[in-house]
Amino acid sequence: MNKVVKDAAEAIAKAGIGDGAVIMAGGFGLCGIPEHCIAALRDTGAKDLTIISNNCGVDDFGLGLLLQTRQIRKMISSYVGENAEFERQFLAGELEVDLVPQGTLAERIRAAGAGIPAFYTPTAVGTKMGEDKETRDFNGRTYLMEHALHAEFAIVKAHIGDESGNLVYRKTARNFNPMMAQAGKITIAEVEELVPAGKIDPDHVHTVGVYVDYIFEGKNYEKRIEQRTTQPRP
Repeated sequence: MNKVVKDAAEAIAKAGIGDGAVIMAGGFGLCGIPEHCIAALRDTGAKDLTIISNNCGVDDFGLGLLLQTRQIRKMISSYVGENAEFERQFLAGELEVDLVPQGTLAERIRAAGAGIPAFYTPTAVGTKMGEDKETRDFNGRTYLMEHALHAEFAIVKAHIGDESGNLVYRKTARNFNPMMAQAGKITIAEVEELVPAGKIDPDHVHTVGVYVDYIFEGKNYEKRIEQRTTQPRP
């Protein structure tokens, strides 16, 4: 199978992402997000989307672009504090939100990719997030059962990829991207540099190509910084 496509638009068309799709979107804050795939999704006009992502970008960038066009019906995420439009839609009852503790979100995604249907965690025991969930005691401590989190599609961003779909992430971009690549039934990877198959040292591969269905090289990444903090110069 030839996994290399020209751009995000071609990848999304071939993957068949449309109305009502459940999509995992990689990245942490604005780091390592699939910028081109998000923009291409906006351009398709696909609506009623369920997006699984650690956060929802900012008002005018990242997944925030899909909020502006009202294409997202439901968000499953951990942190939503940097997006005023997200807050407005949620408080107005226009957006369904499932807040998940960050570690639990990561493990639910990882479990899906590993074929584990459910697991137990002490996080959220005794809180509103833990209501109506099955519990069990281990060694005198109460744990919640959490189910694996699956998605039809995953869109991820890597630093380097090869034509077989093997991926290498850079630093913070390794948050969520690798586990989402494994959990999506169909995975699209956008990379900053696309190299021939065999060019990447196997010991350096973070996501093996068997998990990737489509791959393309993106250009002109913005790589915005969500909150810039600098120390005054002497």
